[in-house]
Amino acid sequence: MRKLYVWDPLVRAFHWALVAGLILNMFVTNPGKTAHRWLGYGVLTLIALRLVWGLIGPKFARFRSFPPDPAAALDHAREIVTGRVHPHEGHSPLGALMVYNLLASCLIIGLTGWMLTTLTWFGVEWVEDLHKAFVTWVQLCAVLHIAAVIFESRRLRVNLPKSMVTGYKTLP
Repeated sequence: MRKLYVWDPLVRAFHWALVAGLILNMFVTNPGKTAHRWLGYGVLTLIALRLVWGLIGPKFARFRSFPPDPAAALDHAREIVTGRVHPHEGHSPLGALMVYNLLASCLIIGLTGWMLTTLTWFGVEWVEDLHKAFVTWVQLCAVLHIAAVIFESRRLRVNLPKSMVTGYKTLP
């Protein structure tokens, strides 16, 4: 077993703050109200910070360490199907695709949410529909993400949730 420092404090804080912001905005605040809007702006600020950190942060925080690679994602899926075990130091290829999906989807939610606060787009049905559709999409992806983390933790014998708390990943 080797212990590797993978997730720096900013990545971990971003992850859990994003989780909290999304849960509060989806299930606690009232859409269109001040708290909902400000939480949305907070989520957008978090994402902006993460995008910058993805360019200048440490190795595993940088986007170049986990590029969106469909071929690698297919190989990862084949590993799962065939029972091959290959733990990744940082994000797995399928995990990387989920990261990009969630970042882009949250940006769309934030953009459409902001649009609904403007005179030009307020009450425009397709903007509201798109906003709601992406909220539902992120909810589905979050459930899939949690299931995949549990599945991969068991399959690889790597405690992935613990690594997102401590920053350290213990690899076999």
